Amino acid sequence: MDFQMARRMSDIKASEIREILKITEKSEVISFAGGLPAPELFPVEEIKRVNKMVLDRDGQRALQYSTTEGFRPLREWIAHRMNSRLGTSFDCDNILVTHGSQQALDLSGKVFLDEGDVVFCESPTYLAAITAFRAYGCSFIEIPTDDEGMIISELVTQLEKCENAKLLYIIPDFQNPTGRTWSLERRKELADISARFGVAVVEDNPYGELRFEGKTLPSVKSFDIAGNILCTGTFSKIFCPGYRIGWIAGDKKIIRQYVLVKQGTDLQCNTIAQMEISKYLELYDIDAHINKIRTIYRKRRDLSVQTMEEVFPTGVSFTRPQGGLFAWVELPAHINSRDVLEKCLEQNVAFVPGGSFFPNGGKENTFRINFSNMSEEKIVEGLNRLGAVLNKFID
Repeated sequence: MDFQMARRMSDIKASEIREILKITEKSEVISFAGGLPAPELFPVEEIKRVNKMVLDRDGQRALQYSTTEGFRPLREWIAHRMNSRLGTSFDCDNILVTHGSQQALDLSGKVFLDEGDVVFCESPTYLAAITAFRAYGCSFIEIPTDDEGMIISELVTQLEKCENAKLLYIIPDFQNPTGRTWSLERRKELADISARFGVAVVEDNPYGELRFEGKTLPSVKSFDIAGNILCTGTFSKIFCPGYRIGWIAGDKKIIRQYVLVKQGTDLQCNTIAQMEISKYLELYDIDAHINKIRTIYRKRRDLSVQTMEEVFPTGVSFTRPQGGLFAWVELPAHINSRDVLEKCLEQNVAFVPGGSFFPNGGKENTFRINFSNMSEEKIVEGLNRLGAVLNKFID
């Protein structure tokens, strides 16, 4: 080839998770790698009925172009849901429907980031967010975290030293990859700091509905006094990911900017998908469906934690999440989880090495476990195989 690609392409790499998932397509592999919902919980029969109703009653509109902002009844439902659960005060014009919350992250890069700007994030953080933002030429400052979330004093120190601070990216509820949840106090402090330094915040919340115990906490957005905090959501984890329908919510002036860049990306999200989800929400009890998901995932979380406690060797630590899809494992510092993965794949077990979740590299002695997608029987078998491999590395 004798043509030149954009400079940004040199910084874009294939998703490590997606590459591992190609391996796990083999039926014999027990995979703890992807953040996949359990497919047996998808409401297939209900969706068949909804699909027929939408096409029978409003098929021409469902198959036509529609507005960039999204299907109005769906946006109204999203706004009401966020207000009642997360303490926000939105109406439908605060909501932009996106192709999953992943598109909302990419649009955030387009709206906020110039080459040389700095994104602040938790350490570690969501791998696909790193990929989305990095395409716009930014650099990252990682802020250490503990069991209450981002360490605010360290964030302030870094913000005071940074001239190009542009965006703060956080996942306060059942964080990907660690499963940790921010305390109420840290949420309030983060909102105050955002206003003080004039830095936009993207509060990513794909897992918040999947709480197994404890009370739902208000969003960081609910403490926003400056109007510069945006929050994302998705139907992928509480309904089904194949529709690829999510959203971003925030101040109406900012959302209008997102609408402009989305028009240059794809014009709009799938019309019929939005209408079908909206019809499902009208006809069925989404809370009953989510409770069913929580019940199954809680059982799998409990079983995963119990099995890791039983079979992982001394010196290996892991989180015990209150919800979501993931647990985070830390090995002794001298062990590289990629070496562990290589041996695990020989035993038909897969996970995601942790190094990719650190935008500036390092911490290769970590990895992420997903507990939502495998059956209880496979969870026990897979973690036993993984434990046996770890014992060989630590002996």
